[in-house]
Amino acid sequence: MSELAVSVTAGIVASVGLYLAMSRDLMRIVIGLAMLGSAVNLFVFAAGRLGQGAPPLVAAGTERILHPVANPLPQALVLTAIVIGFALACFSVALALALQRRTGGEADADALRFAEPPAKAGGDPGALP
Repeated sequence: MSELAVSVTAGIVASVGLYLAMSRDLMRIVIGLAMLGSAVNLFVFAAGRLGQGAPPLVAAGTERILHPVANPLPQALVLTAIVIGFALACFSVALALALQRRTGGEADADALRFAEPPAKAGGDPGALP
């Protein structure tokens, strides 16, 4: 039952994160990307088995473990991803606030295109005006 609950929760968090990431508001985009990262963390954590297992220790004199053990790798990956995701979210919020302050309170992602300086003559022909 807990596998189903975690799977449904990861799906809901991923769909809400995708909805927010496709928004035009900068803060919604940042929150949506953070939620997508959380959904991926839930998925990786669930892939490592949710049930309890014994610690993965090998007794002295034995060559293999005879009982089911917990896999520490998904837990370590998720812990690392949480730290990196939190740092990225903090940097993204600071960047969004700086952009909002520089553009005069405009928090629309489409309006930021007009805040860029115009392209020089003879520059990249594929650049947007």
